Amino acid sequence: MQTPAPFGYERATSVDHAVSLLEELGPEARLVAGGHSLLPMMKLRLARPEHLIDINGLTDELSYIRIEGDELAIGAMTRHAELLASAVAGEHFRIFHDAERVIADPIVRNWGTVGGSIGQADPSEDLSAVFSALRATVVIHGSGGSRPVQKVERRAGDWAVAAAGAIVQLDGDTFGDVGIGLTAVGAEQFCAPPAEDVLRGQPVADEAIEAAGEAAAAHSSPATDQRGPADYKRHLAGELTKRALRLAVARARGEE
Repeated sequence: MQTPAPFGYERATSVDHAVSLLEELGPEARLVAGGHSLLPMMKLRLARPEHLIDINGLTDELSYIRIEGDELAIGAMTRHAELLASAVAGEHFRIFHDAERVIADPIVRNWGTVGGSIGQADPSEDLSAVFSALRATVVIHGSGGSRPVQKVERRAGDWAVAAAGAIVQLDGDTFGDVGIGLTAVGAEQFCAPPAEDVLRGQPVADEAIEAAGEAAAAHSSPATDQRGPADYKRHLAGELTKRALRLAVARARGEE
């Protein structure tokens, strides 16, 4: 099957118009710009959106590469070829040019967009690794305004960037036995004994959990790869350990 299923088509005239169309048309509406990922999936009927909202006319608002304060800002509608040719991007982060040179071919680079690449979130996508390495912040615009996002969650079908699990046994308000497991951060035998030792026999308090998270991060030895830099993974190891411990305590107390 090489023909898309039927769908409605709308052309957005502004960012706010695109947002209103998404809300009006519902969860099965999709934005389309370059379309190099979405359209082939539609032809194979792996994707069957009920409506497409064309945002190619929004370059005045969404296509830019510029310095804003102490940050490099890149618009979602910036084409790959524009990022590759940008002297500003190359001056500050040459890694963008390194990645863009090997992304697909000239046709894709001339039409595909930075926002489309990040939004598609293909685990093999080059720019995702670049933005992760640079600790980029994504700015999302909706009907309630704009907000920055650095979201970390389990991605279905993909290997974890970092993961932590914890079990606790409480003796009243004191930590008894503790088990902490760590995945994808280079922890020997997938556990964090130093972090466990921090907690055993200590009062159940947030200060103890914070200290355990720091110990788990220090015990980790992650490698930099396409899923992110080592220091980012080490930070995740600590933060996820603290989240897991708080959840385990709540469950041990019957609160979860």
